Amino acid sequence: MPKETAVYTHGHHESVLRSHTWRTAANSAAYLLDSIQPHMRILDIGCGPGTITADLAELVPDGRVTGVDHAPGILEQARATAGARVLTNVEFAVADVHALDYPDNTFCVVHAHQVLQHVGDPVQALREMHRVTRPGGLIAARDADYAAMTWYPASEGLEDWLDLYERVARANGGEPDAGRRLLSWALDAGIRDVTAGSSTWTFATAEERAWWSGLWADRTLASAYADRAVEGGHTTPEGLRAVSRAWREWGERKNGWFAVLHGEILCRKDSKDI
Repeated sequence: MPKETAVYTHGHHESVLRSHTWRTAANSAAYLLDSIQPHMRILDIGCGPGTITADLAELVPDGRVTGVDHAPGILEQARATAGARVLTNVEFAVADVHALDYPDNTFCVVHAHQVLQHVGDPVQALREMHRVTRPGGLIAARDADYAAMTWYPASEGLEDWLDLYERVARANGGEPDAGRRLLSWALDAGIRDVTAGSSTWTFATAEERAWWSGLWADRTLASAYADRAVEGGHTTPEGLRAVSRAWREWGERKNGWFAVLHGEILCRKDSKDI
């Protein structure tokens, strides 16, 4: 039975969850929302703290949402998120996307946001997502593409950050430039009806710059990513401090602009799919 072989690069430090809890269905799954109907049963893979999951549950009052994550600890926060919003049509469980513990043809929609960049076999993951989707149902995935991220003003420190992050992520078994690969992975998984697109998060106001640069400055020093960067021999503690300072300095620039490109795929399950 296939299973996860990659190590999740970020971990669940506060600086990571600061970003994850900001995510909503509107800012992270807009390409999917017009296709959701009130009766649907949805599987949200890699649900993390559950903010997107809870939004999806509110969109299917006559349906049900199951949020799953590979890390058991984060599910308590996801349950708290749903509980605070008094949602009764949502549940959470531990799962490995390479081998989902659900029967064939179970869900109307299977969704994954920022997941496939972190798994060891994204093609197998998409096969499993396809397997548990009902005929005529949807498989939806959105992933960042780190090499396509862009910013202004130029910063050698942020160039160092990007180079370091990509090396660490690949050493952990993931693919940080997943966004551009989603279409290819879906076709390799035997899915025929695939619509590919893209969208961005843009951080350009003083508040947005401070928030985005601050969470990366902190993540660079104190998260599981920081530990793996040093333990894997990719940098030194001083190297991390230099990158963290670069993030702080960039965030203080009054003309700073940062765009995070995401690839997206929306696939409809067809009886002719492999």
